[in-house]
Amino acid sequence: MAFTPPRSDQALALNMRLLAHHGLEGFGGMGEGMAMQLAKDGRRILWLAHESAPKNFTGVDVTDPRSPRVVVQTELPHAKMRSNSLDVVGDTMAVAYQTGAAGMKPAGFELFDVSAPEKPRLISHFDCSGPHSRGVHVLWFVDGEYIHMSSGAADFQPRNPLDDQFYRIMDVRNPSKPLEVGRWWLPGTREGDEAPPPRRLERRFDAGFRAHNTNVFPERPDRAYVGYLDAGAVILDISDKARPRIISNWRHSPPFNGFTHTVLPLLGRDLLVVSDESIQDGGADWPKLVWMLDARLETNPVPIATLPAPPYQEFVRRGGRFGAHNLHENLPVAGSWRSEQIVVGTFFNAGVRAYDVLNPYQPKEIAYFVPEAPRGARTGAVQLNDCYVDDRRIVYTVDRHVGGLYILELTY
Repeated sequence: MAFTPPRSDQALALNMRLLAHHGLEGFGGMGEGMAMQLAKDGRRILWLAHESAPKNFTGVDVTDPRSPRVVVQTELPHAKMRSNSLDVVGDTMAVAYQTGAAGMKPAGFELFDVSAPEKPRLISHFDCSGPHSRGVHVLWFVDGEYIHMSSGAADFQPRNPLDDQFYRIMDVRNPSKPLEVGRWWLPGTREGDEAPPPRRLERRFDAGFRAHNTNVFPERPDRAYVGYLDAGAVILDISDKARPRIISNWRHSPPFNGFTHTVLPLLGRDLLVVSDESIQDGGADWPKLVWMLDARLETNPVPIATLPAPPYQEFVRRGGRFGAHNLHENLPVAGSWRSEQIVVGTFFNAGVRAYDVLNPYQPKEIAYFVPEAPRGARTGAVQLNDCYVDDRRIVYTVDRHVGGLYILELTY
């Protein structure tokens, strides 16, 4: 598809005001990793993972959100890998590495000392490569002690190559020597399992049975909330990290089209917010929604609503993906905004959107921002991929292809 110039007619906004836009030095294709560091010198550094090579991660000084400044941008060792995900706790950053095919290296995660943001220092590399492994897709690191991640392993052979990443728990209390302490996979997906293989979606929607986001909150350290792609939302008991145990599995595909991405618990309200990711252009896998689940009985989560979807006819033909993706995940770390009433998420060509879920049975849209198509957008539309909200209610969102970083003020 030919590259397109900016399309100002595509820009839309409600209760979100653009403060700044940064093209990230011409490398504006960003992944799913966004994290805020409150540096010891008083600066705020927003760390961003790139969607693809050649760049690894970028640090942006957003102390003044109206004047962002890149302070460091690093390179990947080769083109057939990506650093799709990262998290920061204090001055330690964890970065996930996934390769383009099984058997390649480096595949795993690395820990960095970012106490001097301009000069990240490698602490350790943990190898997750193997004959059937592409490494780590997404990681969750919020307590400084454990990394929870979706990963392959040298000793894991999936029955189907689409099922190569499962839930792994890593002890990083000694950051120079990470150690696996537990793992869980959907029964029937590993070669040698006694359970039969799970029923797959039809071929055009089959994305695999893999872990995606693996969220564990300090308020409930004995629970992992896992989006497991075509297997839906999974709640695990991890009170014994060596032996995770399934509590419930909410599955809605089929009849829906799979790829459950994020399970965000609103712990004070016994609710789950569950997003499914759109992965096909032109709405070919529509609908991809964000669900509200009643989790008062965690063994039986019940859907009670969906967040109002952006208008189908307005966006489906704009180009690229259209549908739900990432949520701001209420990260329990310094600098992150946390709310059990407002949910913020990205919808690719439908931008970044905010919802009031005070009444979980009738969520309402309260804000959105859809930028014009960035110059060079190969789909002809923006593809907002991830979002992060800091404790100043500043919303950061990134484009998947070329658009870089957008910094917004939530004015609702």
